Amino acid sequence: MSSSTQTLIEISLRDQFPGMEGGWHYLDTAATAQKPRAVIDATVNALGRDYATVHRGVYARSAEMTLAFEAARRRVAGFLGGREEEIVFVRGATEAINLVANTWGAQTLKAGDRILLSTLEHHSNIVPWQLLRDRTGVEIDVCPLTDDGRIDLEAAERMLTPAHKLVAFAHVSNVLGSVLDVEHAARLAHNVGAKLLIDGCQAAPRIRLDVAALGCDFYTFSAHKLYGPTGVGALWVRSEILDAMPPWHGGGSMIDRVTFEKTTWAPAPQRFEAGTPAIAEVIGLAAAIDWLEDVGLDLAEAHERALATKLREELSRRNDVTVFGPAHSAGIVSFALDGVHPHDLGTILDEEGVAIRAGHHCAQPLMDHLGVPATARASFGLYNDESDIEALLKGIERTRRIFG
Repeated sequence: MSSSTQTLIEISLRDQFPGMEGGWHYLDTAATAQKPRAVIDATVNALGRDYATVHRGVYARSAEMTLAFEAARRRVAGFLGGREEEIVFVRGATEAINLVANTWGAQTLKAGDRILLSTLEHHSNIVPWQLLRDRTGVEIDVCPLTDDGRIDLEAAERMLTPAHKLVAFAHVSNVLGSVLDVEHAARLAHNVGAKLLIDGCQAAPRIRLDVAALGCDFYTFSAHKLYGPTGVGALWVRSEILDAMPPWHGGGSMIDRVTFEKTTWAPAPQRFEAGTPAIAEVIGLAAAIDWLEDVGLDLAEAHERALATKLREELSRRNDVTVFGPAHSAGIVSFALDGVHPHDLGTILDEEGVAIRAGHHCAQPLMDHLGVPATARASFGLYNDESDIEALLKGIERTRRIFG
């Protein structure tokens, strides 16, 4: 274990998370992260002491909240390495991908065009494209995985043709923890004239990001996986693409002028944010980014990788456990205990005060590829340490005794 990771464990970031009180061993961060006190306080203040609407009121508190809201947009842009006019606030990555499919996709793609996905994608990066396929006749191809569970970019290169207009991949698999070489994927997509969309839900909390360096065209993440509130996320779109995209939802805030004969739209990104936004949640997202960057993303990545490596090593010593994915994963470990359904394992672990995820993880095509109906998944956050691994292993031993 690196010295930086050891330092993280020693300073006990767990103390900053009210949801971790009572000795709970929470290993479901890939589903949603616990919230540090700094984020909770910022969100509560935005809902209470500082609350007002944004973009509308002429009174002082509304103006102040509008400034804070737009400062959060700049904060997200800086976090991603983009510009504030390229950031659209959404309910989460699911809405972001649907937004791209229903605006850029519906405007750009037609019958005969092709989209390349991968075997490990979350349903949120599959279903919106299927809905678009059913409307437009666009075709979907699926890139296979390498033997250790990474998106096979050599196969992608062989598959890509000028008919491909979009490649949509996960930056980090929510099941396997495998990390995509986004820069390589961007070169492959752009070589055939395709755009690249990246689902960054599992990457944003644990990998330093720079969309300019990555070379992608769309990047999205959800706040609640990044120690922030639920119900909000961000979509970054390269400015020349965003400026040409039509609106999706209609209503207040996204307009220039409305008459019964014609409506004209506000410029991007405002024309994609119809209605009153998630004000407190956006403030909470900015606070989460502040908190995470104060801790240090490099430190976060090293800490979670070290814990994932430790757990993989421990599980691999057992002859009754199958561990999925690459040897070095980004804070996520999926496994199966022979003869025990993951739901049964999760129930017994809960009795031991250990919370894991059990199921298909919204990645049923990947489960089919792995040849299992479900897996058990342990995923780490900055509040975890080796005591959580010890508790998990103890719970697995108890489960094995129960099932003989």
